[in-house]
Amino acid sequence: METPNASEAPMFALSSSDMDVLSDVIRVLRTGLPHSGRVGHSAPFGRRFPASEGAGFHVVLQGTAWLIPERGDPVALGPGDMVFLSRGAAHGLADSLSTPLVDASGAEEARDAAPLTVMLCGAYLLDSSRRHPLMEELPDIVHLPARAGRHVELRAALDLLGGELESSRPGSDAMVSALLDVLLLHILRAWFDEHKDTPTGWTAALHDPPVVAALRAMHSEPGRQWSVAELAEQAGLSRAAFARRFAGLVGQPPLAYLTWWRMTIAARLLRSADVPANVVAGKVGYTSQYAFAHAFKRAYGLPPGAYRRERRHRQELEPTSSGSQDLL
Repeated sequence: METPNASEAPMFALSSSDMDVLSDVIRVLRTGLPHSGRVGHSAPFGRRFPASEGAGFHVVLQGTAWLIPERGDPVALGPGDMVFLSRGAAHGLADSLSTPLVDASGAEEARDAAPLTVMLCGAYLLDSSRRHPLMEELPDIVHLPARAGRHVELRAALDLLGGELESSRPGSDAMVSALLDVLLLHILRAWFDEHKDTPTGWTAALHDPPVVAALRAMHSEPGRQWSVAELAEQAGLSRAAFARRFAGLVGQPPLAYLTWWRMTIAARLLRSADVPANVVAGKVGYTSQYAFAHAFKRAYGLPPGAYRRERRHRQELEPTSSGSQDLL
């Protein structure tokens, strides 16, 4: 696959106006409300957290801790350090590498000692059955150490979230949920900005103006009958140059990604809204319900109606907060 020439267009840092694609990805993948809590630990402490659906984070507000993944090296954490577990991987948290780990669900804190380590922890429920390729590029553990002057907006969001969790005030539930969404976007923005020199992949795509323009066009009007020539016009490139550039960065041709994104939106609508299948088909660019059903079954292995019933049944069996409290 051809790698685009970096000299063809300038690279740039992610700005708020270029976050639409990233925002869309999170919005479509979400399957429930995020959760967060402020947790204090007195040494010695060692907690084992099982794998969970979605993603989660830990931030050290006071003291120190070790994040201990099932695979890979432990990560030392100090005040202000954050770790984001992009796939909800099983892991441990401890004051020392020599402290035994016990299951977090059955652990009891000593109540006669002031906590030496205070952490902000949270979890996001995301659809892991169809992860966006943008999210697939993230490592299992994203470590964002505290550094003066770095990720100012991320630190501001953490301060606001910590303040809301420390004292309950009117509107706190809505505020915490909104701040968790803001925090997730800042985490992702920070990681992508730190890796903006990556030559290919979604990290590079989000920093490439022509590809971002085409992605934003597809995301803003997924039901439009886009052609490669029309998308190339949005990108400001010739048809051939655009097709090469898009495939080289995103990893698939423009119309293949458009189909993938349409099916992802359709699945979201089917599992979360009582919208007839023919209406869903229209929203994602299909005038024929048969053609839509065929494309959807090819993507998900089930026709739209069966997929909706299966997902609704699963949601009834599994509480919406399942797994989300495991990080707290």
